[in-house]
Amino acid sequence: MAMNTVIFPVKDLERAKALLTTLLGTAPSVDAPYYVGFDVDGQHFGLDPNGHGKGLTGPVPFWDVDDLDGLLQGLLAAGATTVQEVQEVGGGMRITTVKDPDGNMIGLRSTAG
Repeated sequence: MAMNTVIFPVKDLERAKALLTTLLGTAPSVDAPYYVGFDVDGQHFGLDPNGHGKGLTGPVPFWDVDDLDGLLQGLLAAGATTVQEVQEVGGGMRITTVKDPDGNMIGLRSTAG
């Protein structure tokens, strides 16, 4: 398991893209109206203009996991609550977001079941 992705919910995608381009010193590797992503030294930073509507309240670390469904059930049993249901986002990638009992957001993503 590794945490290689951080997603930022943003209201103004173009302004956020300009800011992150300046901060990271690189152009986006993904630049679409629904998502902008940057890859720097094995770390991915994403801007989601629909993130607030999905319940994201701030930056969310996404953990790459082999068994998304199994780990999700374990987190829910340990007191987490679902923020975003499991969904396919393309290329076989599945994601979900939960909130721990203290309100911290945790994202899970997997290309496996």
